[in-house]
Amino acid sequence: MPSWEKRVRIVLCVFGLVLSVYALHVELSREADPDYRAMCDLGESVSCSKVFTSRWGRGFGLVQLLVAKENPLNQPNSLLGLLFYTVQMGLGLSLSKKAALCLVVSSWVSVAGSLYLAFILVFVLGDFCVVCVSTYVVNFALLFTNLRRRRAIEGMKEKAP
Repeated sequence: MPSWEKRVRIVLCVFGLVLSVYALHVELSREADPDYRAMCDLGESVSCSKVFTSRWGRGFGLVQLLVAKENPLNQPNSLLGLLFYTVQMGLGLSLSKKAALCLVVSSWVSVAGSLYLAFILVFVLGDFCVVCVSTYVVNFALLFTNLRRRRAIEGMKEKAP
């Protein structure tokens, strides 16, 4: 594995973790104080706190449809982000084919989630969320990085004696 790919993965995962922590901070601050104004709230239709506190900001808006709103599975999407980027960083340390496959599969899931949430952002909420869009970019970049990594690992294993 080229060292630049390792650095790219670390930078993307750390950036994703920072975005997730900030999103969680904004959501919790807004819930505690409805007058809280986040740095990413730039206007009426450019408001991340509006997005994070919407029904789609928890459990992708799907948990509430399937089970009760008070269900323990109905957690902020940012917690899922924290878990995802932590797993991405941890599995990125392994050179196994299984780890590479898990990275790719989880990245495809994150990209599907990003596309779903982008649709909700634009067509349902009519909002622009700088933090959300930044997260989508990180997820797409991680997918690209993971696909390259998987190809490289499979190539290494085939050449090994």
